[in-house]
Amino acid sequence: MILSELTQEMNLVDYSRPSAKHRKIATSFRDTSLKDILVLACSLLKEVLAKPLNLQDQGQQNLVMQVLKLVLSCLSFDFIGSSADESADDLCTVQIPTTWRTIFLEPETLDLFFNLYHSLPPLLSQLALSCLVQFASTRRSLFSSPERAKYLGNLIKGVKRILENPQGLSDPGNYHEFCRFLARLKTNYQLGELVMVKEYPEVIRLIANFTITSLQHWEFAPNSVHYLLTLWQRMVASVPFVKSTEPHLLDTYAPEITKAFITSRLESVAIVVRDNLDDPLDDTATVFQQLEQLCTVSRCEYEKTCTLLVQLFDQNAQNYQKLLHSATAVNVDMTIQEGRLAWLVYLVGTVVGGRLTYTSTDEHDAMDGELSCRVFQLISLMDAGLPQCSNEKIELAVLWFLDQFRKTYVGDQLQRTSKVVRLRSDVSRVPEKAWKIVKVYARMSEVLGITDDNHVLETFMTKIVTNLKYWGRCEPVISRTLQFLNDLSVGYILLKKLVKIDAVKFMLKNHTSEHFPFLGISDSYSVSDFRCRTTFYTALTRLLMVDLGEDEDEFENFMLPLTVSFETVLQIFNNNFKQEDVKRMLIGLARDLRGIAFALNTKTSYTMLFDWMYPTYLPILQRAIEQWYGEPECTTPILKLMAELMQNRSQRLNFDVSSPNGILLFREASKMICTYGNQILSLGSLSKDQIYPMKLKGISICYSALKSALCGNYVSFGVFKLYGDNHFDNVLQAFVKMLLSVSHSDLLQYRKLSQSYYPLLECLTQDHMSFITNLEPPVLLYVLTSISEGLTTLDTVVSSSCCTSLDYIVTYLFKHIAKEGKKPLRCREATQAGQRLLHFMQQNPDVLQQMMSVLMNTIVFEDCRNQWSVSRPLLGLILLNEKYFSELRASLISSQPLPKQEVLAQCFRSLMEGVEQNLSVKNRDRFTQNLSVFRRDVAEALRSDGSPESCGLDMMS
Repeated sequence: MILSELTQEMNLVDYSRPSAKHRKIATSFRDTSLKDILVLACSLLKEVLAKPLNLQDQGQQNLVMQVLKLVLSCLSFDFIGSSADESADDLCTVQIPTTWRTIFLEPETLDLFFNLYHSLPPLLSQLALSCLVQFASTRRSLFSSPERAKYLGNLIKGVKRILENPQGLSDPGNYHEFCRFLARLKTNYQLGELVMVKEYPEVIRLIANFTITSLQHWEFAPNSVHYLLTLWQRMVASVPFVKSTEPHLLDTYAPEITKAFITSRLESVAIVVRDNLDDPLDDTATVFQQLEQLCTVSRCEYEKTCTLLVQLFDQNAQNYQKLLHSATAVNVDMTIQEGRLAWLVYLVGTVVGGRLTYTSTDEHDAMDGELSCRVFQLISLMDAGLPQCSNEKIELAVLWFLDQFRKTYVGDQLQRTSKVVRLRSDVSRVPEKAWKIVKVYARMSEVLGITDDNHVLETFMTKIVTNLKYWGRCEPVISRTLQFLNDLSVGYILLKKLVKIDAVKFMLKNHTSEHFPFLGISDSYSVSDFRCRTTFYTALTRLLMVDLGEDEDEFENFMLPLTVSFETVLQIFNNNFKQEDVKRMLIGLARDLRGIAFALNTKTSYTMLFDWMYPTYLPILQRAIEQWYGEPECTTPILKLMAELMQNRSQRLNFDVSSPNGILLFREASKMICTYGNQILSLGSLSKDQIYPMKLKGISICYSALKSALCGNYVSFGVFKLYGDNHFDNVLQAFVKMLLSVSHSDLLQYRKLSQSYYPLLECLTQDHMSFITNLEPPVLLYVLTSISEGLTTLDTVVSSSCCTSLDYIVTYLFKHIAKEGKKPLRCREATQAGQRLLHFMQQNPDVLQQMMSVLMNTIVFEDCRNQWSVSRPLLGLILLNEKYFSELRASLISSQPLPKQEVLAQCFRSLMEGVEQNLSVKNRDRFTQNLSVFRRDVAEALRSDGSPESCGLDMMS
């Protein structure tokens, strides 16, 4: 137990010490002790098998359990310091050290754990299987080709033995681990290697039977099915790449797997409904995951799958129609039939989408058309019965199908094909590439009259409009429908076609709650459901932009529903009644406008929006911030709208030289940020669970908006001081106030906050150093400390911004020192600013020294992913603190064994070779090149050192 806990502790990151030091200790433990611990544990397990085990003795059971856990800890060790993501279980490869080869080459090692599985009770046999999962995941390069084949053969023999004696798999724990074991086999071995194993034909038959049985018992360990489908998906996907003449037999078993999945899901519906069980369809994340895996498997011997689906779809559609027209239909029977149809629509969408993952023929495309025909007919049947006849699960399934059909048969290829088909009356002369699409439409044309891409898009848009009209109270359907609309609106070719469709023209002229209830503000709608309105208006505005040009009247007509809403808000505000209705209306308007602003990527269109909003409506949003500052459900959408308006995407904010719009926009943003910042600080202290939604989230959005303004290059900030306008100074003071109300730990703990604060600080240090130097010493110390702590974070966006900010500060300080006393009187103000910063650094010398220490640690010992960014401020720090750099260098060299000291000394001499005493671009580049060589040479010098105490520059500790 002590050894197991020790192994686990060595494998965990210890945040109390530098990660480099932890890695050094873990590596030393791996090289000196871990193999011996594994050998000891295996020898103990051999003794367990050699002697009769008294399973009634709790002490003996605990002993065996601890030994198995010890083996599992050894095999799960982070051998190379990769800290693999455990959520990506199917992608894991165990990087076993080469020195362990002999253990893995012995057949007795695998036999030991297979025998333990068969001999021990479920609680212990589960651990034996967990160990086998790790054995199956051993890196391929550990073995030569013959050794790998022999090792795989032993694994396959063990699988066969387990499947021939499946009693232990009735335990959910054993079943789950065995499914993981099977998935790992295909993850680490190629299909061509598997088919060469002597027992492969029998084993693949047993695995197929096991999978079919597992699918039929869908309620037993449902989370384990993922691994079985992963196995079959990867097996089938590998078929085109198999060069072996040995039969893979997947054309025999893959259709059986697909059939078992289809029939088991249909049979589950009646059990779920009658026994009132949790419906698997409600867990859409799992359903989508399984269907995406099945799509590849289903295209193997596709004719069999298609025939089965056609038969089942026709049968269930007929039964559904009978129930619709029956006066004596029972609700339970109708619910069952609707559930079965939902599954069938999902499955048809899945197999159609599988065309992208598997080699297809013309006949397969014709089959896709045959299946798609039936779903489009069902859509017409369901929509004709609205609103009385509706089913959410079928609607969600239909949207899945439409999206899969879009991905497979709608796009650039469809554009080229339809053009060819229309130009050529003789279908036999259609080019081969185009013929594939024609095959899809052959049956659809006969039954539905859908002959080309225009008809498909008309069907899509009609369905979207229908859903938005009748499903306003169902957030899942509305959300998925709008996401489908958004996906359609990306791409100029499709947009040109879509704007010609009557349904699209209707949407552009009638986007009101009267026609689309989800745009309403009644209490029956949750405020959180308003989020989907942003998606709706983003897609709608893209459609508007196709033919808008400079037509301001057309834009005004499009904005008319929002104009009416804003005028209503203005009237209610003035009369001071029904404030709750005003708040909900403003939340909706903010989300609508954000969607519109996001889609306007040209100067002309953006100017139209700005002229519409300013000066009439932006003050209304300002007033809302003042009134409801403590309600993030209101402030967050408004602040996000302002942040979007400040984005100079595609240079859309580069107004004409005679336009004051850039300054006017910044003034409005400044007012809003200052108002929010001052008001939010009045909330006082907040609990841990409230601080982010109530305060930090809003602050992060304000910082993002301010950063966009500072870096957008559409405002000349010097104008504000020149004309005595305090909006710029006010917003910077608001930035400081909000910053000082946030702890350093919160700055790094909340990712969105850190990724807005540090890029903003980068902009300030780049262009507004006069503001930085004028900060009060405690504030400046807070800012520099935040940079120092950000340098060590694993988030490269944050650490890179910290390096850049530090580089700007150091460069400013270096240039001031270099030019001190040489500036004429007219530059006295700049000289004073530099003098203030220099004086602060002299009073707090440890600030820059600490950051130099951090950067040197990162370069020498860490996995530095942004080496270029780190190198830029490091040169300035060295030039400003040469004495301290010499102390760091001496500390590192003296901490190493005597034979390595001279090597390291030479590395440091080479680091500064050719580097001059200036911060010119050429000199920086020279230092960056030297640093790259320095890091490589130091790594080689330290690689063979096993001492865990020689790591890290701890001068400042």
